[in-house]
Formats: sequence, C-alpha cells, structure tokens
Amino acid sequence: MRVFGETQPPYGFVRYCETNSKTCFTTEKLSEIRFQPSLERFSELDEVNRAVNHSIAPATDMEIYGVSEYWTLPKDRGDCEDYALLKQKLLVERGWPMSSMLLTVVKDDKGEGHAVLTARTSQGDFILDNKSDEVRIWYRSGYEFVMRQSYVNPRVWVGLDPTEEIMPGAMAGVPNE
Repeated sequence: MRVFGETQPPYGFVRYCETNSKTCFTTEKLSEIRFQPSLERFSELDEVNRAVNHSIAPATDMEIYGVSEYWTLPKDRGDCEDYALLKQKLLVERGWPMSSMLLTVVKDDKGEGHAVLTARTSQGDFILDNKSDEVRIWYRSGYEFVMRQSYVNPRVWVGLDPTEEIMPGAMAGVPNE
C-alpha cells in the first residue's frame, strides 16, 4: 500500500478526536518499523474481527444518532467506522502497537465510501472489515484505497490513491467540497 503524502482526515475522525483525545494521542513511541507478530498474534486479528462483526448490529449514523456522520465506539449498533474504531481499540489493548492499527478509508465494490482497519505488519497490510469475517491482505480485499492514518502520527492521514482528484460524496465522513 503506497502512501502519496498527507491529506485532510475525515471530518468524523476529527470530531471523534475532539471528544476522545486519549484515543487519538498516544504516549507509545511510534516506529516506522513494521510489527512482526507471531502466529498467535495473527490469530488475534481474526478473533477480534469476528467478535466485533458478530457483536455489533449494522446501523447508519442517521438511524442511531439522527446525523449523517458520527464516529464513535459502538455499544451494540454502528456503521463501518465504528466497527473499525472498536477493533483498533481492542487490538491496541491486547498489545498491538498503535502504529500497526490504522483506520483506513476505501471505496467498496459499489464505489461507495467505506472504513476498515488496516493491520500493518512485516508480512504485509491486512484488512479487518465489518463486511467480511475473513482477514485479507489489502490487495485481495477488492477495495480501492483512498486514505489512512499515518503510522508515525495517528492524527495525521495520508493519501493512498494519487490518481483520484475528486472525492465522491459521503466517503466515510469525508465532506464533498
């Protein structure tokens, strides 16, 4: 997954960080070195992905909060970025470095905005997705990658597709300007 420079973070992420600063700031010394998980640690990706997918019912922000975009840790219902935030939180609590648990915005097979969690490892970048219980390597996800958190600063986002000049509307919290 190639990075093509900084970009504006999704609006919903910015608002989330304003009310959840502990989640968006880390005292961890972030590293550019990719995390080298053991087989047991890899199995945690699968466990957390499946557990969250099965414990949270899908619902839009409009259905839950009456607004079009609201990023939060879900209790029992949520949309794609809520699933990704919860997976990130649970894996960091299990000892995965924050620099390896990156929120990511993609375009799905319908060309719509979607948020997933990228596990950045020495074996490659793996996608944890509420649309699939299978943890997949990024290039086999079927998605077009747009942007993700930086592994050196979780508040900074980087662009992943330099050919995309115009962002489609309602892309997981990215306002259409």
